[in-house]
Amino acid sequence: MEIRRLVGLNIRRLRMAKGLSQDELGARMSAEQGYISRLEAGTLNPTIDTVGLAAKALNVPPAALFEAPSPNRKKT
Repeated sequence: MEIRRLVGLNIRRLRMAKGLSQDELGARMSAEQGYISRLEAGTLNPTIDTVGLAAKALNVPPAALFEAPSPNRKKT
């Protein structure tokens, strides 16, 4: 799996687990909803700064955005 797709899927999974909309996550990151949508879809190649902003907004360590899916984890 491409790394940008993996990061996007993890951002989406964590955002949904925290009950945030794309608009709410975007507000926390000072980004527009469309940017968040493209980020989650894996169509953007996020910078390390973007990864840091997303991690901070989701209250997780940046490494959490690079974790491979676990076979035991439920899909969101």
